[in-house]
Amino acid sequence: MNVAQEALPDVLRVVLADDHAVVRTGYRRLLELEDDMQVVADFSDSDSTCQWFSGHEADVLVLDLSMPGRGGLETLARVKARRPALKVLIFSMHDNPAMVAQALKAGADGYLTKSSEPDALIDAVRQVARGERALSADIADALAGEGGQAGHLTLSPREFEIFRLLAAGRTVEEIASRLFLSAKTVANYQTGIRQKTGLATALDMYRHAEAHRLLDGSE
Repeated sequence: MNVAQEALPDVLRVVLADDHAVVRTGYRRLLELEDDMQVVADFSDSDSTCQWFSGHEADVLVLDLSMPGRGGLETLARVKARRPALKVLIFSMHDNPAMVAQALKAGADGYLTKSSEPDALIDAVRQVARGERALSADIADALAGEGGQAGHLTLSPREFEIFRLLAAGRTVEEIASRLFLSAKTVANYQTGIRQKTGLATALDMYRHAEAHRLLDGSE
């Protein structure tokens, strides 16, 4: 089945969300060398990103997953809920297929690793703006090779985010505060995660997360 491409505007409005100022500056300079791209805003944390989209619009959000506060997956879900037509390109250090799968499940339109060539980012922004899925070659290969036996693959994006926090040693109360949820809600998620993954304790979750490279130190 052929999918019709979306017509691109004369100038793509791009928003950058990455917690490193030097990285954002580099992205901005790279993208604004293109005549058809303008970086209209950039942010270092989840709350600022989501707040901006409550009153503004853009064509493409380039989003890192390792964001302070709620985290990249939560940012993705919240922004997509507010701006369903917005295209989101994940540009991350994570090449783990589980992270990629969760990002795509949460609504990402493309996924590139930060080891990609600069031109790949430019091309990917245009691809997602046209309604195409953009995946760097290493990500496509990783997804193709991912098995279906790992319990974390059955989790929803919200469950996956809470699972990673539990595996990193965060308490139910800490997770509730970080994600702006009640402790009871987080405890209910914890129960569901244990049932889906078969991992009964925080130590079990940590060992599983380490074995599958699901932790990066930002949790």
